[in-house]
Amino acid sequence: MNETQVIRVRYWAAARSAAGVEGDLLEVGGPLTLAEVTAAAVALHPGGRFADVIGVCSVLVGDQPVASRDPGSVVVPPGATVEFLPPFAGG
Repeated sequence: MNETQVIRVRYWAAARSAAGVEGDLLEVGGPLTLAEVTAAAVALHPGGRFADVIGVCSVLVGDQPVASRDPGSVVVPPGATVEFLPPFAGG
């Protein structure tokens, strides 16, 4: 039996402003790649500048930074949280 689960997506600073929400819940039937999570997030917030902002974000999957890894190779399991953090200014 396939049970629908969720991946929580959270947006910070300019990403939150561009999305107009703090985050989204993606219903999934199994693991996704980070590239798939990103595409789903962009599809939920078409137009505007969201896609541009999300493209320059640092990303955490759980508490692990993705850094320079290929988003197509980063597995995001159901129940995980993905956080998009735009560059911050100031100190």
